[in-house]
Amino acid sequence: MFFTKAARNFLNLPIFYKMKDETYLKIKYFIIFGKKLNLDKPETFNEKLQWLKLYDRNPEYTKMVDKYEAKKYVSNLIGDEYIIPTLGVYDNFDDIDFEKLPNEFVMKCTHDSGSVLICKDKNKMNKRNERRRFNKMLKHNFWYYGREWTYKNVKPRIIIEKYMVDEKQKGDLKDYKLMCFDGKVKCSFVCSDRKHELKVDFFDLEWNKMPFERNHPSSKKNISKPQNYELMIELAEKLSKNIPFVRVDFYEINDKVYFGELTFYPGCGFEKFTPEKYDKIIGDLIKLPKEKLEEV
Repeated sequence: MFFTKAARNFLNLPIFYKMKDETYLKIKYFIIFGKKLNLDKPETFNEKLQWLKLYDRNPEYTKMVDKYEAKKYVSNLIGDEYIIPTLGVYDNFDDIDFEKLPNEFVMKCTHDSGSVLICKDKNKMNKRNERRRFNKMLKHNFWYYGREWTYKNVKPRIIIEKYMVDEKQKGDLKDYKLMCFDGKVKCSFVCSDRKHELKVDFFDLEWNKMPFERNHPSSKKNISKPQNYELMIELAEKLSKNIPFVRVDFYEINDKVYFGELTFYPGCGFEKFTPEKYDKIIGDLIKLPKEKLEEV
């Protein structure tokens, strides 16, 4: 375990930034899974995500993962009624006029994952710390960490959105993550208990719990099917048409559906399944393109 953590941190050093993507992914895959990455005949879900990183480089994907541009892309396909309102987008932290913002808002970078600030009282916000944190993230290319090609050319910006509250639900909003394969939803999952130990529960199309875990334990709780689940499926299938694999996320807020994000490589393709056989079972759902589309 120590070796794995140390090796992961080692691979994140700048010295590896110039390493070829294929070489980097093979090394990281071996460190995490203890076996070679098969790119000639990938079979598992994690192997196929690595293949897609290297050989399914559709330029449209960059727009689809940009947290600002994705809203316009999605709005054109399914309508702006499903889009959480944007309060502003900025190239630099110091461009933000906090006096003009509401007391509550959500702030994050457009080019990465995990840089979310949920501000419930701007008067209590430590602007100095957040300036330092966001300025650091704006300089970082998220592509380096796992060679997720879609993020490589996203313009680093800060987006601020309306803070959304579900009057029927206590705590943080639940997001419903629909796994789409060639435009068809096959399963979904829900994340919960983010403040303590993240729990992840997978469901089939009939909202039955699926008998596996992926990198995180299941909650062991009864999670209700969202009221608008069928609508989420319909919208997700429109957004995922002609894409080998993409995860489409939605929120259900006050009985309405709102778009969250599009993710091409969940967990960067480095998360283990328990039991392991489900890595292959879910992987079988991905039909890889016959032609390789590499970066020009």
